Amino acid sequence: MPYRRLPTTDQSRLRALHAAIDAANRAAFNEKVIDYKLQSEAQRFLQRYEMQVIQYHQNFENRVSANKKYQHAVQNARMYISHFIQVLNLAIIRGDIKKDQIALYGLDEEYRSLPDLTSEEDLLVWGENIIKGEQERTRMGGFAIYNPTISKVKVFYDIFKDLQFTQQQRKLNTNRNFDDLSELRKEADDIILRLWNDIEAYYADRLPYDRYKCCQNYGVVYYFRTGEKPLTPETDKEIIKIREMTPSLPLTDE
Repeated sequence: MPYRRLPTTDQSRLRALHAAIDAANRAAFNEKVIDYKLQSEAQRFLQRYEMQVIQYHQNFENRVSANKKYQHAVQNARMYISHFIQVLNLAIIRGDIKKDQIALYGLDEEYRSLPDLTSEEDLLVWGENIIKGEQERTRMGGFAIYNPTISKVKVFYDIFKDLQFTQQQRKLNTNRNFDDLSELRKEADDIILRLWNDIEAYYADRLPYDRYKCCQNYGVVYYFRTGEKPLTPETDKEIIKIREMTPSLPLTDE
């Protein structure tokens, strides 16, 4: 007999469960290939597993789809925050804004380089810093910076911040679904193993090809080893012929 191997993906696990359960439901009343208790357990589990797989893929696809919009918001926030800081530095160089007021924005008055805006965490920090800094400076009587105004910067910053929170929630939900699914995969493997053991045990006395096809009908997946001769109807005929010639030999190949 070729060797069997448990499924390795969600879809192949679902196919294996469906095949075994469907075949058991179609079987004649006196053909009890799978234990009834195990069949009921597998059927209840299949519904739960299938729903979890659907939910995981929906959450993952929603996250991927929303990520395009989110990345656009990140780019806009980075561009406006960067541009505002550059205009602020130029205003200080011209003397329009006092040098010591740059501390209101959390910036170092000795340096005119842009802060690191590479990460999303950096954008959250510096967006908050420059909005608070500009609001505080204008509250003290300073003129507002234009092109871009802080209100326009705040619009794009708030969009980015809201979407960043939403994406984080999506990520947490997807990760939680993945963890739940990982546990269900272990349970699926255990149930499939027990189903296949029942199926093979029921057909253990059949001739090799007949046993192979019967087990396949219940979803058992077999692989032939390199160089192994495939099972065919001729395989069983040869065994029957040899059996007739030498009655002491078993009917099966084991």
